[in-house]
Amino acid sequence: MKIVFMGSPDFAVPSLDALVEARFDVKLVVTQPDRPSGRGRKLLPTAVKTAAAEHNLPVIDFGKGQGKEVTRQVLAVAPDAVVVVAFGQILREPLLSAPPLGCINVHASLLPRWRGVSPVQYSILHGDTWSGVTIMRMDEGVDTGPILSQRAVSISPEDTAGELLDRLAGQGADLLIHTLRGLQNGQIEPVTQSDEGAVYAPKLTRTLSAVRWDRDAVTVHNQIRALNPWPGTTVYLGEKPLKVTESRPMSFNQSGLAPGTVLAIHAEGVVVACGEGSLLVTGLQCPGKKPLPVAEFLRGFAIEAGDLLRS
Repeated sequence: MKIVFMGSPDFAVPSLDALVEARFDVKLVVTQPDRPSGRGRKLLPTAVKTAAAEHNLPVIDFGKGQGKEVTRQVLAVAPDAVVVVAFGQILREPLLSAPPLGCINVHASLLPRWRGVSPVQYSILHGDTWSGVTIMRMDEGVDTGPILSQRAVSISPEDTAGELLDRLAGQGADLLIHTLRGLQNGQIEPVTQSDEGAVYAPKLTRTLSAVRWDRDAVTVHNQIRALNPWPGTTVYLGEKPLKVTESRPMSFNQSGLAPGTVLAIHAEGVVVACGEGSLLVTGLQCPGKKPLPVAEFLRGFAIEAGDLLRS
């Protein structure tokens, strides 16, 4: 089966690797252009471009204004299917309908729940206990195409978005291979996706980063883990910004103190009052530094009971 692969971030790499390992004929890889990164703003390739180079696969960039040229090159390959994983661009006709098996997307949710670009983060933000992967045939809508296969994955109370994304990437890659083989053999029938229960997960922004201590402890904990690793959750001690990287609900008893007040310093972390209950903050990070367990963090940074961590 001839494949064109379209993807960009780390989440897409296991799917590309799986296609190569399963001996699918990957004719072309399409990815986002190199982006400036880090303090030096050095141009760096996407994770998919790096993986494609390791497999000696031809790669082209899908930059601004290059849609028609990319479409021309993809159609010239005459692929049986175009596989799209976290690509970062909306596909249009004639590309969508050109491959005989269609444009096949690996999406990190159990559609129709959490359509959109940030399904994993929003599932954790909303306290979901289950996520999963969906393989669908793309149409002109946003994650509205017919479903080819799905696999459920549980979300533990401690999972961060980064950890869950890693698990879903592996599950999605495995399910992709089974689905493509099923399509090739005529064993899979697309199922029209229902709009019932559909919710949308928009793009993450830093406006979500301020910790909302006025909420209950479980909701605050979900915010912290949902936004780890990006954009992270931020508080201020005086004028000093800090990132909260890890936590767990501590108590559901009311302290009577203002949300964000440090109630106690434990060996495991810092206990902070919430709108309902309290949260044990177990990981902190100073800007430009690496995340640390609180016990280690406090060796070089003073936090005391009674301090106020502002949003």
